[in-house]
Amino acid sequence: MEVRLLGKDGPKVSAVALGTWAMAGNSYGEVDDRDSIYTVHAALDCGITLIDTAASYGGGNSERVLGRALEGKRDRAFVCTKCGIHPNKERTALEYDLKPSSIRKELEASLRNLRTDWIDLYQFHYPDPDTPLEESLGEMERLREEGKIRYIGVSNFDLVGLKRAAGMCRISSLQIKYSLLDREEEALIDYCGQNGIGVLTYGSIAGGMLSGKFKTPPDFEPKDTRERFYPYFREPAFSRCRMLVDVLEKIAQEKGCKTVQIAVAWVLAQKGVTCALVGAKRPKQAEENAAAARINLTGEELKRIEEAFRRYCTRDGAEGTHE
Repeated sequence: MEVRLLGKDGPKVSAVALGTWAMAGNSYGEVDDRDSIYTVHAALDCGITLIDTAASYGGGNSERVLGRALEGKRDRAFVCTKCGIHPNKERTALEYDLKPSSIRKELEASLRNLRTDWIDLYQFHYPDPDTPLEESLGEMERLREEGKIRYIGVSNFDLVGLKRAAGMCRISSLQIKYSLLDREEEALIDYCGQNGIGVLTYGSIAGGMLSGKFKTPPDFEPKDTRERFYPYFREPAFSRCRMLVDVLEKIAQEKGCKTVQIAVAWVLAQKGVTCALVGAKRPKQAEENAAAARINLTGEELKRIEEAFRRYCTRDGAEGTHE
């Protein structure tokens, strides 16, 4: 497994990382906790070290499952989790809360869920417009001084927010939605590269759209969040994206690998990206994801992928996937 520095002076972490949102049990269809535990073990055995979760995934279920999976293996994992969002009282929407007291309360719960004494990377899940950023980051610094967290990161921050945060505190990483189909955040990646901030990409395979699994628009279960979170599973976007996936499949056949591995390898080939977070619910998926770090896309292959993206998935080609 290729390893990369998380930020200018950060730790070494695996280029492919394991995302655990799918292990929540209420977001990506049915999942067996035992399968999730085996998946974590398979990821570790393949050299994946960075594992990302969040307090909000399944009301803490992803953290609890990960904590069980890492019993006796904690020293092999760089554990990342997030704080700052929770359902409202009616459970109809999410609320943002980065008040210092809430951050500390969430951290203590995450430590219990994960069965650990420290979090390697603690991240704000989303900005909180109602709490001064300096107060939130001040609490993170206190937690770091206490040894409860080791590195501080932010997720889903825009460029203005990231610059403000980086001016107040040593920010080790930014986590953003980014894939071959999600390209709006490239200015953020450039800023991170220029300022020694690591970049973790989630949605690296666009919720599975780039895996090659879906030949026709899927009929997700009502609780499945993929259709709401990713705009690619409805027409006309699906057919356009599917033509791009056809190109990925052809390159995968030529290289003797899986389509999903080409999608992950593309992310890893982008300047400024540190880790590609990829979800998995079964050991085989984790193994295939990890193997993507060994795939080197040639300049010609990257050009073919880019030309297909421009042709099928942008307003310059088709009408675009982001109406």
